[in-house]
Amino acid sequence: MAFTAADVKTLRERTGCGMMDCKKALTEVGGDMDKAMDFLREKGLATAAKKSGRIASEGIVKAYLSDNKKIGVLVEVNSETDFVAKNDEFQAFVSKIAEIIAEKNPADVDALKALDFDGAQNVGDALTALIAKIGENMNIRRFARIEGNVCSYIHGGGRIGVLVEAEGSLADDEAYEAARDVAMQVAAINPLYVSKDTVPAEDVEKEKGIIIAQIKEDPKNANKPENILEKMVGGKINKFFEQNCLLQQEFVKNGDFKVEAYLESKGVKLINFVRFEKGEGLEKREDDFASEVANMIK
Repeated sequence: MAFTAADVKTLRERTGCGMMDCKKALTEVGGDMDKAMDFLREKGLATAAKKSGRIASEGIVKAYLSDNKKIGVLVEVNSETDFVAKNDEFQAFVSKIAEIIAEKNPADVDALKALDFDGAQNVGDALTALIAKIGENMNIRRFARIEGNVCSYIHGGGRIGVLVEAEGSLADDEAYEAARDVAMQVAAINPLYVSKDTVPAEDVEKEKGIIIAQIKEDPKNANKPENILEKMVGGKINKFFEQNCLLQQEFVKNGDFKVEAYLESKGVKLINFVRFEKGEGLEKREDDFASEVANMIK
């Protein structure tokens, strides 16, 4: 029995399996849709579709840096449990994804999933196959790619990843180590902005509004003249910049420097940074061990 591309598409929609797996299944059973579904179930592939609705908020952030430090990539791939995140096959998959992003520069995650993975399947199909093999839902959540002069840092075995982009070469060991020191600070302190000059005007105005409201709430400020209140607002805004803008922050490894001054002393000018923290903003899985055991007994 012959089958068409539409049949492959239908089988994929019914099972959630990869396109190549669906094509192979239909080929093996002569185009019979029901038998193809059974074939995929027997191979364990159809179970991947059922797993797609489960919460995947664990996983790992991986970095890739080209040998000449001119291309840097961060990618976050999520799994349901930290146990799977430590699996060698899962780790190898994420590393391969980072290399593909570096080489092919996809526009987004959907474009990434359509790219070739190993000559036999695309990235999306490889992910589906890994879900079926390991038995947990997984998701390629996001990635960032920087072309320029790049430094990378991974903290906590993949819990946090940082890319730092600099003006000028980072080929010199001292310059690279300085950029890496700052990448470590980004991981630890999580600044919101590169510098005070990059803070959007609406964010500054919002912060000013909050500061003014706080000042007016304090009875001690009731009779202070307007020019004094303005100075208070200015001082607090500068404090906001020092806390939230990387270049204006105190350098953690040497409090005698601000980050900007430290980098200047090493001949490095920072342009941008990217920071990913595993699972940030995602709903966390909550396991009820007692209920799980009870269900297994039933």
